[in-house]
Amino acid sequence: QIQLTESGGGLVRPGDSLRLSCTASGRTINDDAMGWYRQAPGKRHELVASITYSGLTDYADSVLGRFYISRDNAKNSMYLQMNSLKPEDTAVYYCVVGARLATLQYGSWGQGTQVTVSS
Repeated sequence: QIQLTESGGGLVRPGDSLRLSCTASGRTINDDAMGWYRQAPGKRHELVASITYSGLTDYADSVLGRFYISRDNAKNSMYLQMNSLKPEDTAVYYCVVGARLATLQYGSWGQGTQVTVSS
C-alpha cells in the first residue's frame, strides 16, 4: 500500500518559479519509475516529466529546459523544479509512481496540487 502526497503548488506570476514535492508513504519507491502529470481544466492529463529508478529523465516538449525532475530515495520523495512559469502551465499537478515507465499512468496517483500562473 502506497500513499502519495504532493505539496508546493500555489499562485505565481509569469516568469516565477515553484518547486513541487511528492512524498511516498507505505513502502519505498527506490525501485519504481516516477513522474509528474498535469491536467488543465477541460483537457486530458499529460505526462510532464518522468524519472526511472536509475535516474534517467524525460520531459514533455512544452516544459523542456524549464522544468527539472529529481528524486531522493533516502527521503522516499521526488521533486519538480518549475522555472520560467507560463500561464499555460496552470493545471493540477499529480505525482505518480509505478513499477515501470510504460505503465506509469496505471500506477499510484497522489491527490494533486494546484499550480496557477497568472498576472
